[in-house]
Amino acid sequence: MSGSAHARTRPAAHARPGAGAHAPRPIPPFKEEHEEFREAVRRYVETELLPCAHEWEEARWFPNEVFTRLAELGYIGLKFPPEYGGAGDPIADAVFVEELSRCGSGGLAAGIGAHSGIALPPIWRFGTDEQKQCYLVPGIRGEKIAALAITEPDAGSDVASIRTFARKTDGGYVVNGAKTFITGGVRADVLVTAVKTSEAGGHHGISFLIVERGPGVQSSALEKLGWHASDTALITFDDVFVPEENLLGDEHAGFYLIMANFQWERLLMALGAVGGMQVAFEQTVEFARQRSMGQAVRHQLAEIAVAIEAGRDVTYAALRRYLNGEDVVREVTIAKLATQRAAFDTIDACLQIQGPDSPLERAARDARLGPIGGGTDEIMKEILGRSLGL
Repeated sequence: MSGSAHARTRPAAHARPGAGAHAPRPIPPFKEEHEEFREAVRRYVETELLPCAHEWEEARWFPNEVFTRLAELGYIGLKFPPEYGGAGDPIADAVFVEELSRCGSGGLAAGIGAHSGIALPPIWRFGTDEQKQCYLVPGIRGEKIAALAITEPDAGSDVASIRTFARKTDGGYVVNGAKTFITGGVRADVLVTAVKTSEAGGHHGISFLIVERGPGVQSSALEKLGWHASDTALITFDDVFVPEENLLGDEHAGFYLIMANFQWERLLMALGAVGGMQVAFEQTVEFARQRSMGQAVRHQLAEIAVAIEAGRDVTYAALRRYLNGEDVVREVTIAKLATQRAAFDTIDACLQIQGPDSPLERAARDARLGPIGGGTDEIMKEILGRSLGL
């Protein structure tokens, strides 16, 4: 991490407060420098983002200046190579995602993650050098905001059923169709978009196009139960021309791109869930301590501590193997499945102990998306079941 903004801060090593605070640190794959970085990220989140959480939730929006500030600190480019303006440290990116859960708004965390953790990685992994210079570099600088557009009104978990069609024409494609529940889709300058490029469609007829905001591209904000600060959109494409040089990866090979991107997205969701559970737990331990609550609450919190540690352990194990270049579909699936429902249940249990509490109520609403986004619990169980040869 040398030479980047985050490496220059050298605070004391991090220790988790609350029950379990005595666990040794750092835990692999994290190193001492990552624990120091964790403290720097936490200070930024708690001093610059958390105080604005309520205001941005009420506004159903957070300003683009957030991305400018993140870029200034070097946080958007943590996992990307230095030649594109990044730090080349995916472990630091994992730290950032886990600590971002302390921002007090799932929508804010999702809006940031949709750009840096979900939309930019496919451009980095599958894009040409020209595409990286045009979209990845300004994305890392916070100058262009990107969103990943896959889900459609009639195609969610079954991505092979998408209907948005890209008709081949002279010099490119003409795109027609619609996408929905696209995080960051209202503000995005760039849409990394899954399209059908053959009449048959299906697994072997999907491609990805980098669609720039312009004529024929319309976005409208959606109302949601949680994630209020994120701009989640319905997007329509009406005869949108996309030049052929904006084909991302090989034509008809988009399904592979989707599957490759899912592993990092699901890891990020697991890390965020672990962080969110930890925040709620710490607050509730302190609440119970101040009021000298009895054995029943003590036992509830003991059970919560077990759930958090189990989620953390399977997530960190999957992260280690992912960073080692292994095929981690099974491990990442377990991590996501183990953490998403657990996050909602944990926060709900903390809410029952504390009683009415606006930040915890918001966290519970936001956590409800976990078992749905990035692949539903049912899809995770299907993937895991098939990996067992069933």
